[in-house]
Amino acid sequence: MSASRPSIETTIAKDIGARPEQVAAAVALLDEGATVPFVARYRKEATGGLDDVQLRALESRLTYLRDLESRRQAILKSIRDQDKLTDALAGAVMKAATRVELEDIYLPYRPKRRNRAEAARERGLARLAETILADRSVDPDRLAAGFVTKEVPDIKAALEGARDIVAEGLADNPALIGEIRRYLMAKAVLRARVVKGKEETGAKFSDYFDHEEKWATAPSHRVLALLRAQSEGVVGVDIEVDADDVSPVKPVEATVARHAGIRTFGGGAADEWLMGVVRWAWRSKIRPHLATQLMSSLRENAEGEAIRVFSRNLKDLLLAAPAGAKATMGLDPGIRTGVKVAVIDATGRHVDSATVYPFQPRNDVAGASATLTRLIAKHGVELIAIGNGTASRETEQLATSIIAALPGKKPVKAVVSEAGASIYSASELASKEMPEVDVSIRGAVSIARRLQDPLAELIKVDPKAIGVGQYQHDVDQAKLSKALDGVVEDAVNAVGVDLNTASTALLSRVAGLGPSLAEAIVAHRDRDGSFASRRTLLKVPRLGPKAFEQCAGFLRINNGKEPLDASAVHPEAYPLARKIVAAVGKDVASVMRDPTAMKAIDAERFVGDGFGLMTVRDVIAELEKPGRDPRPAFRTAAFLEGVNEMSDLQPGMMLEGTVTNVTAFGAFVDIGVHQDGLVHISQLADTFVKDPSDVVKAGQVVMVRVVEVDTKRKRIALSMKKNAGEAPAERAPRERGAPPAASNPPPARDASRGAGGKEQRGALGSALADALKRR
Repeated sequence: MSASRPSIETTIAKDIGARPEQVAAAVALLDEGATVPFVARYRKEATGGLDDVQLRALESRLTYLRDLESRRQAILKSIRDQDKLTDALAGAVMKAATRVELEDIYLPYRPKRRNRAEAARERGLARLAETILADRSVDPDRLAAGFVTKEVPDIKAALEGARDIVAEGLADNPALIGEIRRYLMAKAVLRARVVKGKEETGAKFSDYFDHEEKWATAPSHRVLALLRAQSEGVVGVDIEVDADDVSPVKPVEATVARHAGIRTFGGGAADEWLMGVVRWAWRSKIRPHLATQLMSSLRENAEGEAIRVFSRNLKDLLLAAPAGAKATMGLDPGIRTGVKVAVIDATGRHVDSATVYPFQPRNDVAGASATLTRLIAKHGVELIAIGNGTASRETEQLATSIIAALPGKKPVKAVVSEAGASIYSASELASKEMPEVDVSIRGAVSIARRLQDPLAELIKVDPKAIGVGQYQHDVDQAKLSKALDGVVEDAVNAVGVDLNTASTALLSRVAGLGPSLAEAIVAHRDRDGSFASRRTLLKVPRLGPKAFEQCAGFLRINNGKEPLDASAVHPEAYPLARKIVAAVGKDVASVMRDPTAMKAIDAERFVGDGFGLMTVRDVIAELEKPGRDPRPAFRTAAFLEGVNEMSDLQPGMMLEGTVTNVTAFGAFVDIGVHQDGLVHISQLADTFVKDPSDVVKAGQVVMVRVVEVDTKRKRIALSMKKNAGEAPAERAPRERGAPPAASNPPPARDASRGAGGKEQRGALGSALADALKRR
């Protein structure tokens, strides 16, 4: 490895804000088969405390750099096999820090299919090209006459062959290509024009019919909207540079000429001819090549941002507050087909169900109320979960009236996202969990479980179906799946899993397990009964010491033989925990019931025997709050009575709602009117907001003020600013280039529930088009 090129560890360390030795330790652990959650939680001493976010970034960057190194070696071998590898060239290859730089260097040596330049060489025209480049005093036409042969019929053919050879040399010049690429990245303009005849059918993309902005600053959501419009054949998208420059020689052409030593003005016939070659090379070879690269880079960056937004929202949703283990009624709203009702007990087991028809055409409000009241009384229902789909608000009103009429302690109701519920209800997993339950009722069961424990239920659904993404269907699906799987794994392990009650789906997300071992654990549990201790896991077939090491700390056993099994203390640290507890003169169980004695413990006293200060502090913290749940306290949004439809909204109204999606340009909030409103980034706070996720999270209950309502276009503009008097004055024209209406499924809605099985379109796309302008 070249001493002038930083090591992989040094490169990654700079990227993630760490030291090279931290990265080296983490890489070694991951290479040994350790999982990110395990390393983040139980190997802090080794990595210097790298967290799961840093480790995920490290893991991704490590893959890229190792692939880069593999490509580097393949290129060196290819050039060496051609007998063209010099020390200088090898040094340049070794110094290349990116795939693009590496491929630039390889351009002249890349095996090529027979092309026009090669054909010209075969006809003996290389000498003509070389002579013109070497001697600018020659007349190209007169010189070319000497190369006319049977294969080269005339002067024009001779000069075209020479042009092809010179142009290929320019297009294969790494220094030239690198310089022009940098120029394009700074100066290029992304330009879209409507395809003739598509104005009417592509009206939803009208913002892009004549659109341009700098390549370097185009935001991800607009890039993805543009690319979607292009893929649907509505607009043509291109990258332009120097389009408005009226100079006889464009700056980019001057750059090409300079690299070839060509005079742009005042030269003779040879320079004039060569300038024609420069323009042809730029137009036919260099520009198409670099434009493709820049468009690819633009797409990759936009997709990366979209995946980041989706991942962040998914994490917030998975770590939303659980209502707890209580008897819960799930209501899956419907009009013509009725409201599906499911009751589950505190463990999430389905115990009863019904279908009621309080809406048109039956309008059996009395019958529905009687049925729901009876089920609430029969099963001691404490929570009522209402899906947020069609007729959600009407169903909530029905539940409100029923609750008001109940004597004594009343159930708590909440509207929850039903995104992906229909997909789960028809899945193989749902069939295994509830083989005797009708598919239509399974969705109501899932809605109820989502209120009890969002994490435990949502992990049963493909993360992509949860609907908190931004143009999620337009991004690289493999990258999206990998990122979302990492989010799910980190969320599950951050909370911990009850070994004796967890489903196969939940257990499969625990570090070190996976579907096969999860099924083996459940089979062992079903056959031999509950696990008495974590150590009993080693009796599960195929679950060896390595898997045990990775998973044990994230699995909980409540009321077992070993009190520490109910905590996040890893079994390897049990001796340390007991030593700490002994120092306060109590046993483990006593300390975990009354942890106040731990306040006076000096953590540094217990450093040693393989345990560093970070681990000691983690153990003490866990003994103080054993098995603590990192999720927030449960809270529901209280929708305003009498506000059920968009027509009920008035500017200035203050409403409580739930954040359903957070994007780069703002947050969408469910305020109970079937259409999510947009709080544009400029309206999230009274101070400047760079990233909406710094202010709000998916699932958060917020207070918003209605700024504008457009019922015709189904757009609601909201504000979270405190100064209500500013609202009317702060109305702004639609953000130029905002994604068009109907370009995305509505946030936190089940995209599978559209009419005829088609994807629904709504708030996320339409509200964007009316977004308030940025600061």
